[in-house]
Amino acid sequence: NNVLGFPYIFRGALDVRATEINEAMKLAASKALAELAKEPVPEEVNLAFKVQNLSFGREYIIPKPTDPRLIEIVAPAVAKAAMDSGVAKKPIKNWETYKEELRKRLGLSNPLMRQMKATCKRSPKRIVLADGQSFKTLKAAEIVLNEGLAIPILIGDKKVIKTIIADNELELNGIEIIDNKSDKEKARRQKFAKILWEKQKRKGMTLTSAQDQLLHRNYFATMLVETGYADGVIKGLTRNYPDSIKPSLQIIGKNPNCKVVSGMYILNTKKGPLFMSDCTVNKEPTVDELIGITLQTAEEVKRFKITPRIAMLSYSNFGSVSGELNTRLKKAVEILHRDYPDLIVDGEMQASVALDPVLQKENFPFCKLNGEVANTLIFPNLASANIAHKLLYEKIEGDIIGPVLKGMNKPVQILRMGSSVNEIVNMIMIAVMHAHDDPKN
Repeated sequence: NNVLGFPYIFRGALDVRATEINEAMKLAASKALAELAKEPVPEEVNLAFKVQNLSFGREYIIPKPTDPRLIEIVAPAVAKAAMDSGVAKKPIKNWETYKEELRKRLGLSNPLMRQMKATCKRSPKRIVLADGQSFKTLKAAEIVLNEGLAIPILIGDKKVIKTIIADNELELNGIEIIDNKSDKEKARRQKFAKILWEKQKRKGMTLTSAQDQLLHRNYFATMLVETGYADGVIKGLTRNYPDSIKPSLQIIGKNPNCKVVSGMYILNTKKGPLFMSDCTVNKEPTVDELIGITLQTAEEVKRFKITPRIAMLSYSNFGSVSGELNTRLKKAVEILHRDYPDLIVDGEMQASVALDPVLQKENFPFCKLNGEVANTLIFPNLASANIAHKLLYEKIEGDIIGPVLKGMNKPVQILRMGSSVNEIVNMIMIAVMHAHDDPKN
């Protein structure tokens, strides 16, 4: 009662200015807790209690105190019971707004994630999960299926997958499982192999080697997207990035309208999101590639209804140090200013200038960021981007989404090796959002 009952009963009662706390309100709280206990448990709760997957049963019959859903489930139930029983003096008119206010009070509000979820729920897409035999993948599939964010398709051995589902009491009834190595999929493997061979026959690939590749989940899952069976693919949980992206480049390829393929991370902080690119693909981007990366990243930022304020990062500020790297950045900025005058972008500049408006205004009043903090950082090369985002991942408080792959012809997302369940869920949502861009959808 002291942890799960009274706080939320009082919250709901106060928010509607209830004249009393009656039996109906107490029953509403009890029923809300009982229903919540039967729902899939958030990953942060599992991590807090150092268990793989809590599920309703002998060991778990009521929600844990750290469950972030308590405030938005129990308090509204109490408030509604107060209204229905006639003791509320200030009825709630918009329940979604009320729930968001409750989340804000506990510091749980996350506008970026809320927008992503709303977009996905409007039109869930069929997303292939190549690492279907991983518990993390299956848990992520359960979450997106339960919340209506996507329609997941699992790739892997059916017996192995069903055993993991049963052992962990996951709710994945009716989910599609494709065993790409099974006899049932032989005809489709042959068809896919011919498509792959046609694409790669002048690049050293034989039909036999193409047939061998389709026994790998990575290739088979990608081909499901290429042939239109699915809308997007998620892979890379158990493989390094270069090995994971290779089949995508061979099968789906780069969008012909894009200059480059690049990877972006989103650092979701309490002060707002910070977008960082290119963190995964281009080792030493040319001037044209830097321009392409910048434009791609700007479009991705706009997807979240955010105006990009872009800083081209380096170790110097606006020509204070000469060098080949800074010359490239300077040239890229000049072209961007000339061809895209409405884009807020400037550089080269140090990260401290990009993120400190006072320093920026006092020393570089001509900067097009106009004394505002940059929300989009373009790194000069892969080494600096990779080091920066990994340091932030380890040391800063906030969610990191990514790497978001941009510039592919169809929705492909490559996970960071060893990604958490929440990271997989986030990447599935990104794939769904990208699938909305496809004209056929």
